[in-house]
Parts: sequence; structure tokens; C-alpha cells
Amino acid sequence: MEKVVRRSIVYDPFPSQEKFHSLESRFKGFSGPVGSGKSAALAQEAIRLAYINPGRLGLVGAPTYPMLRDVTQRALFEVLETNDIPYRFLKQENSMVLHDVGSQVIFRSLDHPERLVGTNLAWFGVDELTYSKEDAWRRLEARLRDPKAQHLCGFAVWTPKGFEWVYKRFISPDERVKGYDAVFAKPGENKHLPPDFYDRLKHSYDERFYKQEVLGEYLNIFSGQVYYAFDRKVHCKPVEFDKRHPIFWAMDFNIDPMASVIGQMINGEIRILEEQILWNSNTLASCEEFEEKALKYQKLLTGDSYGVHPLQITCYGDPAGEQRRSSADKTDWRIVKQWASRNSDRFKVTFKVDSAHPTQKARVAAMNGMLRNHAGEHRMFVHPSCKELIKDLEEVAWKQGASTQIDKDADKKRTHASDALGYLVEKEFGLRVKGGERREYLGL
Repeated sequence: MEKVVRRSIVYDPFPSQEKFHSLESRFKGFSGPVGSGKSAALAQEAIRLAYINPGRLGLVGAPTYPMLRDVTQRALFEVLETNDIPYRFLKQENSMVLHDVGSQVIFRSLDHPERLVGTNLAWFGVDELTYSKEDAWRRLEARLRDPKAQHLCGFAVWTPKGFEWVYKRFISPDERVKGYDAVFAKPGENKHLPPDFYDRLKHSYDERFYKQEVLGEYLNIFSGQVYYAFDRKVHCKPVEFDKRHPIFWAMDFNIDPMASVIGQMINGEIRILEEQILWNSNTLASCEEFEEKALKYQKLLTGDSYGVHPLQITCYGDPAGEQRRSSADKTDWRIVKQWASRNSDRFKVTFKVDSAHPTQKARVAAMNGMLRNHAGEHRMFVHPSCKELIKDLEEVAWKQGASTQIDKDADKKRTHASDALGYLVEKEFGLRVKGGERREYLGL
């Protein structure tokens, strides 16, 4: 039997973290809102189990490889380096060895559960478990069988995401699996956060999302109406063009319909002036249609169709337009950019397009936050003429049985106008929060 090595670590756990570490259950979890110290709890528990099980193999996992690399591993390495714990990272194998005890830790993403096969484990830990598949957890559970382990343990930390499999397995009074336990962190335990951390989130998050992400409540927010914060009586009003501000054009590259919205951002508000819905169309036709609309705004700006000052236009939209070919040799965005170049004497066009898609959850949370945030503010208004967009906001629903997925099959006409607007809203008002122990993008 290996001798247990003891090492002191600088760590002043919050009450919920201390309770989590003291749990002796074979499988245990730490459920907490943003800023509750989940990363620290994960890293500390992984190191603790590596020392309790000297010379044995453990695993640290995360839902995706980017999250594993940028968040989970970083948090773990910071604890090791802060406390001068000697280790060697093997980049090619994506693993590390703790020299004090000879324990090995392998790092794995969980987006392909079928790859989680191999040697027996003494322990494993998973970051943000609610964004992983249940099959991944089951495969890890089956590998927790090292006969030489001093203490077999599988643990995880997560942000609540409704009453899905993690809730049922760890928490549900009726369905909790025997041998499973969980600790609930409370908001406000982390005194290291900036003083205005939670107040700022009230203005970024809609009411339901705030309760889930900040208060750590379990809510079924991914069912029914997607844009539940929309109220036709509040958000529909005849907004008008303000010539002191530029316009935006936000696009969703779909053939039938080819949808886009035109509006302005003024003093932190989004005002949708009109929509552009073309059936069975293409990107070039959309540009030509938009040109007529843009000339109308330029005339309001300068008093004639061309004027001496070009109309300022900012383009947003679907990142897939950089790859999808609308014609034989041109992508959607290339067509738009060539159109803008040809009209540079009339329009000054800038492009704000991400290189990758934001998640549907990120777009929806940003949209609902603009419609009505937790502070009760309404910051997005739609002209009543935008009938397809209004129908989207009222009718688009979550897919049944598929958490965080919008139902795009119920009505093929739906989702395109709201998707176009969502790219802009997420880009400009997405849930990116600085501060706390995890300085990452929150719109997973």
C-alpha cells in the first residue's frame, strides 16, 4: 500500500466548498451559480484525490476541449503553481504527473463519450457537468474501478440547467441515485468578486436566466416560448430613424426565406426599423433589396439620394456565411462585401461578424436580456411593420426533450428573422462578464 503524502495548500474555502470537500459519497457534486467558486472546488478536489491515491490514475474532464484547455486546466495549474506543487505536464498525451506522489492525471473532453475507454481510474472530476452528455458520465462511472485506490470517487461541479439528467441523478427527491450527494452554493459567498459583480449581471440577464445563473435556482427555462420576455404591448411601437446615428443590417443567410433586419442602436437601446424577408431568394438579391432601403435612409440623412456624406452602416450576421457559397465561387459574406465596395461612394459599411457561431443559449439569453432584464428594463423595440420578426418572438419554441435547442422544424418560416437579430444582440450585448475566478464567456 502506497504511503499517503501530506502537503499544505493555501486555500480558504467558502462554506459550500468546505462542505463539498467533506462529503464522503462515492459520487458527489457542487452545484452553484456563476462566481461561486466552482473552478476552485474542482481543482482542489482533484489535487486532494491525487494525493489520497498515490501512484494511481485520475481524470479531469470538461464538456469540450476548448473549455478543458482554457478554463479547467488553467484553474488546476494555477493552484499547483501558486502552492509550488511539483508536476510535469505531458502535452502530447494531455496528462500530468504529480512528482510528490507519482499520481497521473489525464485530461479529456467529453463531447465524444465513445472515446472514454481505457484503464481503470481511482477518481475522476468533471467541470460544468450539465453541459455534458449523460453517456459520458456513465462511461466514466464504469471506469471507476481501480482495485488499488485508497478512495474511489467521481465528482463534478456545475451551473444549474433545469431539471435534466444531472438534477435527477444528484438532486431529485424522487430519482436521486443511491450513493450520490450534492452541495448547493449560495450567491454572495465569494467575497473576492468585484463589488458590483451581481448588480451588473442584473442589467445583462433576463429574469429567468438571472435566477438560474446568478441565484443558482433550478428552473425549466428551456421549454415553451423561447423569447418569453417579449410582450407585443411593450416592445412594438413605431420607432423612427434618427439621422444622428448609423444604421445596422443584421442577416441570416437562408434561401427561403432570406431574412434580415434593419435598425439602430441608440443609448444602449436596439430599435428595429424594418425587416427584409425575401422568399426563395439569394444573397445578391438581398443586397439589391437592402440598397433601396438604405438609399431611403440616406435621403433622410442628406436630403437627396446620394448626398455628400455616405450613410454609416454596420453589418452583422451568420458566421457560416464565410463558408457557405451562395454562388459557384463566392461565399455569402464575400458577395455582401463586394456589394459594399461597389457602393462605397454612398455607403460606409463596416462588418462585425464573429468567426464562429455563438450558442443558441447565448443568443437567446442576450435577446431576452435586452427585451427585459432582471432590473426590469426594456431595451429593445420593434416597429409593428416587422410582422415576421414579431411572429418569431411570439411563436418560436424550444424543442421538446432537447435542452437548449430551438425547434426549427415546427414551422420552416420561423426562427430566421430572430436569428438575424440574435447575431447582432449577442455580438453587442452578449453575456461576457469580467471578474471572479472564471474570466470566461458565460454564454455557453
